[in-house]
Amino acid sequence: MTALVYQWRTGNRFELLIDGDNFFPRILAALDQAVERIDIELYLVDSGRSTRQWLEALQHARRRGVQVRCLLDAIGTDGLSRRERLELEQMGVQLQFYNPPSLFSGHRLFHRDHRKLFIIDRRMAFVGGTGITDTFCQLDPETGRTPWHEQMLEVQGPVVEDWVDLFERIWEEGGRREKRGLSAVRRVHIPPVPAGGAGHGRVSYIGAREQKEVVVSLLAALRRAEQRVWLATPYFLPSWRIRRALARAAKRGVDVRLLLCGMTIDHPPVRYAGQRFYTRLLKAGVRIYEYQPRFTHLKTALVDDWVSLGSCNFDHWTLHWNLEANQQAVDPDLAQAVAESFEQDFAESDLWTLAGWRRLTLWHRFKIRFWGQINRSVMWLFGIPR
Repeated sequence: MTALVYQWRTGNRFELLIDGDNFFPRILAALDQAVERIDIELYLVDSGRSTRQWLEALQHARRRGVQVRCLLDAIGTDGLSRRERLELEQMGVQLQFYNPPSLFSGHRLFHRDHRKLFIIDRRMAFVGGTGITDTFCQLDPETGRTPWHEQMLEVQGPVVEDWVDLFERIWEEGGRREKRGLSAVRRVHIPPVPAGGAGHGRVSYIGAREQKEVVVSLLAALRRAEQRVWLATPYFLPSWRIRRALARAAKRGVDVRLLLCGMTIDHPPVRYAGQRFYTRLLKAGVRIYEYQPRFTHLKTALVDDWVSLGSCNFDHWTLHWNLEANQQAVDPDLAQAVAESFEQDFAESDLWTLAGWRRLTLWHRFKIRFWGQINRSVMWLFGIPR
């Protein structure tokens, strides 16, 4: 994939949709209104009620003569039944599975398409971190909330054309198995952020090791931050450059806050491995919040009024292996909506203090050391930069 860098576009409209009970009906409604074309790129699809609703919407679209293309990750959609895969093919959906496994995949098996993208008629896109699963999209009758906390962004305007372009580029390669090693990291020069105004947006993506522009953009934003850096990620295993940039921003008086997972997380060892970074960040003045009610799957950055939201987790594994994509935006209304969402989540989180962190039990400290060492060993084994 060519290491293209997308430029800023103006005249866009953004709407933040929080949790599956809000964004999933909007996505289904958009699918029902499609008249020409639907393009979908997803990592995670599991059979269940949500998948049935999604399949019915696609079937109705096909009956109207809408062209439907689905690029699904071959590993992430392992939970999609054979019968439903056949159903997609029989209704005339153009279906590709990204990097299917084989006996000879080797380490290339880890190269996954982690993007989450819905494009309707080249005029509207939904970008974020969801999959088509009941944990994302259906309410838990006991809590009245979705089990997984997630955000999607509804996007309209000229920037949708760049989302179309990104999809087309990977669609051309989507069914091919990776036949070579990952290429070396390339230098990228990102366009300057608009100084003000509304409706500015650009597509930012990661192409595994060949393009890490999402990270380059985040680091640039951290360096120029003046007021706030609020970052939400479920798997906190960032590179030393990101950790250093967060600490430096906090030391110069910027309000730096991290919204991370509490005890409710799908991969507990990752939480413990990432906690080994807490001490230095807390000493630098970073405020660390661990979200309590449920699993938070948000991948959102708010730096002053610059927003980056999408599929990208800021952990070593993701940045080394995965295809990712985020929507970046400079838009006062969107920044306000994202800030309000952060504030609500902070209110439902436990805030770590340095004094509280120093009172950790020996058992907790052991788990941090143990899983931290496992993480270091995995990084060394696969040659993942720290």
